[in-house]
Amino acid sequence: MKNKANYLLLLPGLILLGLFLFVPLFSTIFQTIRGKEGLTLVKYFDFFKDSYYISIYLRTLKLALITTLIAVMLGFPTAYYISRTNKKVRGLYIMLAVFPLLTSSVVRSFSWMVILGRNGIVNTILLNLNIINEPLKLLYNEFAIVVGLVYLFLPLMIMSLVGVMENIDNDLMEAAESLGASRLKAFIKVIFPLSVPGLIVGSVLVFTGSLTAYTTPQLLGGSNAKVLSTLVYQNAMSLFDWDTASVLATIMILTTLIVTTIINKLSGKLSGKR
Repeated sequence: MKNKANYLLLLPGLILLGLFLFVPLFSTIFQTIRGKEGLTLVKYFDFFKDSYYISIYLRTLKLALITTLIAVMLGFPTAYYISRTNKKVRGLYIMLAVFPLLTSSVVRSFSWMVILGRNGIVNTILLNLNIINEPLKLLYNEFAIVVGLVYLFLPLMIMSLVGVMENIDNDLMEAAESLGASRLKAFIKVIFPLSVPGLIVGSVLVFTGSLTAYTTPQLLGGSNAKVLSTLVYQNAMSLFDWDTASVLATIMILTTLIVTTIINKLSGKLSGKR
């Protein structure tokens, strides 16, 4: 009886998810395969035949993967350092890591526009130091999008890793070193495999966020570096082509699921699981 009562507690949440997540999601997907003569995949075939759509799809995938890789490289050592500090200082570091999330993505994107612009802080410093003769084009390109996305989602990677690393006992490193392993080898053989669960969560969060982000690519990439999210908005709100927008949204969802599955399989190998 108690187990049945516990399941009943899930009912309100399941109803909300069904009404506001699964019903709209399945209706969107169904719209993409519905044709005049019945169910068809012709809309997807048309998408993959169009070189313009393919180029934007590949750019979106590339930027999301690059952002995730950079977030891993920056977040892993940062999270390890934070996890090895005492609890009082750790709380301060975690607060500083989370602080960017308290600011709107629009505000953060405009801040990067000020920093990377033609007359921005970076170009001004480089010109004053005589490192460059004319301002660099740091804005409205893929570079600006990656910078904005890394800044946007790096806190998620750090927090995912800190939550796992702080539970790893320091004695494990000392035991590995006492058995003859160097500190680097002990880190690779002990700390890294135990940190894989946090790495999975962080990578999935960063990748899905980067793949579906709209504000940052729109403001920092402009019309020179369109991605799927900006293309969805353009088709839905400017061209009123809801069929194409639905196809693009569905492809984004399927891509996220596929890449997430690949990340899980790779992480299994990294952690030594078979």
